[in-house]
Amino acid sequence: MSASLKQRLRDLKRLPRPLYGQTEALPNTVIGFRHSHPWVQFSYAISGVLEVQTAQGRFIAPPQRAVWIPAGIKHSVQCSAQTQIRSLYIDTRVLADTLNSCRVVEVSPLLKELICAFGELPVEYAEHSAEGRLATVLLDQLTRAPDRGLMLPWPADQRLQKIATHLQKHPDASNTLHQWAQRLQVSEKTLSRLFIQQTGLTFRLWRQRLRLLNALPLLEQKQSVTDVALACGYESISAFIAAFGQHFGSTPGEFFKV
Repeated sequence: MSASLKQRLRDLKRLPRPLYGQTEALPNTVIGFRHSHPWVQFSYAISGVLEVQTAQGRFIAPPQRAVWIPAGIKHSVQCSAQTQIRSLYIDTRVLADTLNSCRVVEVSPLLKELICAFGELPVEYAEHSAEGRLATVLLDQLTRAPDRGLMLPWPADQRLQKIATHLQKHPDASNTLHQWAQRLQVSEKTLSRLFIQQTGLTFRLWRQRLRLLNALPLLEQKQSVTDVALACGYESISAFIAAFGQHFGSTPGEFFKV
C-alpha cells in the first residue's frame, strides 16, 4: 500500500456526506491489512469477486452480492486485479438498525444501477436536491437487501485454525478428521465437537462450504468447471455440480450470468 493512500486513510476522520462512495476517490481501493472505520462499509464490486476477512470468518461477494461491514469491525478486503470496486460508506446515524456482525447480501439490478449512478456524483453532493434524493433512495435499497449467507465461519481454537488455514490454502486436501486428530494429538471426538461449537457446522459441511466458496473466484475467471471441481477437491464434476446447486440454487454455469 502506498504512503499516500495510508495518509489519506488517516486524514479521513469523518464522511463528507452521510452516504459516501465516489467512483474515483478513496475508499474504492482494496485494503489488504486489518483495519476498521467509525462508519458502516458496504463492500461491493460491479465485477469480480470480493472477499472480506474478519476474526469471525470469510465473507465472499461474487457479482450481485456485497458485504455489510459494521462500524468498528476490523477487516481486510481481498480481490483479483480485475475487480472493479464500488464500495459505499455510511454514517451510522442515518441507519435505523445497528449491525453487530458482517453479512453478505444480494445486490438487485436496481441497487446496482443506483450504486453506479451515485458513484458519479460529486463527493459533496447537494443533499437537498435530486442528488440528495438519489442518495435517499439508494440508502433505502441498501438497508432492504436480503441476506444471502455466503460466509465461512472461522474457528477460534488454535487447533481448528491450523486445519482451517491448511484447507484454505489447499481446498483439495483430502485428510479426514481422524487423520487431523492424529496429527494434532487430540481425539477425533473433541475436534468434531469443537467444529460444531465454534462454526455451527460439522467438519464435513465446513470443508464443503470452504470448497464451494473457493470455487467462486475461479469460476468468475472463466476457468472450466472440470478444472475448478478438481482444484477444490471434488473427484467428479457431477458431485461438484450437485453440491454447488444445493448450496447456491443454480449450476456453476448459471451462477455468474447477469
